[in-house]
Amino acid sequence: MPITEAAIQAALARIIEPDLKKDIVELDLVREVTVDENTVHVHVEVSNPAMHSRKRMEEAVTFQLKQALGQDVQVVVQVTPLSGERGQLRKVLPLVKHIVAVASGKGGVGKSTITANLAAGLAVQGLKVGLVDADVHGPSMPMMFDTLLERPTTVEKDGKRWIVPVESHGVKLLSIGFFADPGQAIAWRGPMASKALEQLFKEADWGELDVMLVDLPPGTSDIHLSLVQVVPLSGAVVVSTPQPVALADARKGVGFFQLPSVNVPVLGIVENMAWFTPAELPENKYYIFGKGGARALAAELNVPFLGEVPLVQSIRESGDVGRPAVLQSGTPASAAFNDLCNAFQQRLAALDAKPVSA
Repeated sequence: MPITEAAIQAALARIIEPDLKKDIVELDLVREVTVDENTVHVHVEVSNPAMHSRKRMEEAVTFQLKQALGQDVQVVVQVTPLSGERGQLRKVLPLVKHIVAVASGKGGVGKSTITANLAAGLAVQGLKVGLVDADVHGPSMPMMFDTLLERPTTVEKDGKRWIVPVESHGVKLLSIGFFADPGQAIAWRGPMASKALEQLFKEADWGELDVMLVDLPPGTSDIHLSLVQVVPLSGAVVVSTPQPVALADARKGVGFFQLPSVNVPVLGIVENMAWFTPAELPENKYYIFGKGGARALAAELNVPFLGEVPLVQSIRESGDVGRPAVLQSGTPASAAFNDLCNAFQQRLAALDAKPVSA
């Protein structure tokens, strides 16, 4: 079949944008089409910026064009997220620029501590930050932000009641822990936990945010799968200690986000508890759990290494009293977390710097 503009448009009109429920031609999501001999170049926008969403759109465009024009036609597809006012068409969290999951392969590596300090540190640097505590069985953010006794309020907009996040240290925060007594065990089956988590995203008035961090439970579970299905993730950060048993699970954590069905970019690995520094000997470093294991894993897996955070008593104490250690002044802990925040911002800037093909 000859490669004509009409044939190309007819083929693309058979592709439905999954979030907006209309075909991409009607929605004016086809930004550019060029033909170079036997090759068709197509630039399409999608409402969900997550990598797996863009990949599916690329596959759909390629399939429809080859079906219409012949299997010997070469198809080159560029898929980018909706931008500017057009980006507001995205239904889930349309005013949130980046949503980043923070994960770990196993428990006890300090994932929530890293998340809390990253959120508070980014807020100090001037970003509008939100944080969802998605660890439904062991929520710890209410304690780490000194909000144990607070409860979210609600506001009515457009005839609907919306949950208003709690604010602390410049961070908007929602946690399952707000909806249960501090001493109450949360015993939910997978579907119940996933539904509760979905409400924190879809039924909350988050407003405009530069970044939303999602503190995930350890391992990989229904919560992780639900998150990538419901929320347009920009990327994920994996936390590990340098200990071999933790690194083995961190490898699985990275592998989860790289599954074809998930396909979320891993923005980097963080090494927590990299060394122990006693308060009375601030220049000394004791590598209790091993040295440089997470850095080596990042190099092996070809993902960025975001930095090292030492094991110091003040980090634990700060978390216990609800004031993240990054808010300290002139300490080794605050310096490490500030470096982490800077590296994280560089990764976000890299996402913004160029269109990312699916």
